[in-house]
Amino acid sequence: MSKPRARDLGLPFPGTPGPINAITDVPGVRVGFTTLTDPAKRMRTGVTAVVPRPDKDRPRPVWAGFHAFNGNGEMTGVHWVNDAGYFLGPILITNTHGIGACHHGAVEWMIRTYEAHFREDDAWAMPIVAETYDGTLNDINALHVKPEHAIAALDGATSGVVAEGSVGGGNGMIAYEFKAGTGTSSRRVDIGGETYTVAALVQANFGIRPWFTVLGVPVGEEMPERRMRETETGSIVVILATDAPLSDALLRNLAKRAALGIGRSGTAGGNSSGDIFLAFSVADDMVDSVYAGPVITRRSLNWDMLDPLYQAAVEAVDESVINAIVQGEDVATVKPEGKVCAGIDTEALKAVMAKYGRLKPPAGG
Repeated sequence: MSKPRARDLGLPFPGTPGPINAITDVPGVRVGFTTLTDPAKRMRTGVTAVVPRPDKDRPRPVWAGFHAFNGNGEMTGVHWVNDAGYFLGPILITNTHGIGACHHGAVEWMIRTYEAHFREDDAWAMPIVAETYDGTLNDINALHVKPEHAIAALDGATSGVVAEGSVGGGNGMIAYEFKAGTGTSSRRVDIGGETYTVAALVQANFGIRPWFTVLGVPVGEEMPERRMRETETGSIVVILATDAPLSDALLRNLAKRAALGIGRSGTAGGNSSGDIFLAFSVADDMVDSVYAGPVITRRSLNWDMLDPLYQAAVEAVDESVINAIVQGEDVATVKPEGKVCAGIDTEALKAVMAKYGRLKPPAGG
């Protein structure tokens, strides 16, 4: 059973979340996981799948923008995102050595899912696959992740509540020296009389304890026990989704705001950290350019009106990171063996937040 999320603990995050407070608040977005845990095999890893739209037979462009705040990591397919402003198909997140297996699995899944596209056209698959390193808690060199695990995560992707913490690709991840992994959050904003949703999903595996802050409170300084390392060695992947119509330039700007979102919890963006972000929009649905004719007409919000959306993205990323951390439980390390990565003590966290006057009182209290 999952532990309480950050808001359930009384942490007063700003902004208005969607009904689920997850990336699946964006219409059509689905999330799936394959979680691989076997202590006898020193296995704690997996695959997270994000399917942006429920396309069948033929994929449709998903407008997107990419940003690498610190590039010590990998996200496939983003050269085309930078050039064309869109991608076709799903997004997968796994461990560093699982990139190839997940890419293989995603291609196989795409050929099956978009059967007419690959049968009738000169089509190629270029899925988005991203990674963070889980070698402290998982025998990453054993190559536990296989193509069939990526396919299973994609086949199992659903709308609704999204699991957090040690699930999917987040299974072996650590943030601010606490057990962390997958986290998500959403925000609703009004622009020009319309309500839009922007939401984040993160695979959090970054930061050192002294940096760690929650809503401005120096939690890392107040909770220094059971540290694991002296220098930053992790990464974070952020996926931002929205139903706001945005150009690829504005989606790139939205992706950049993820850096401010992860900075709210204290990271300085360590040299060893891959801080890699992708933003996409499900709005302005249209067919692939092959079928679109000589002129393509798209819609986009006015860039002078986007500050509320940018602020919402920063808030959603920050809350997603904390949601990933508060789900953590103690996990034994495999490199080096014999140590334990601590899950955060949420009661101690609440006490620290209350000490600084940053804990929301319980309802009716």
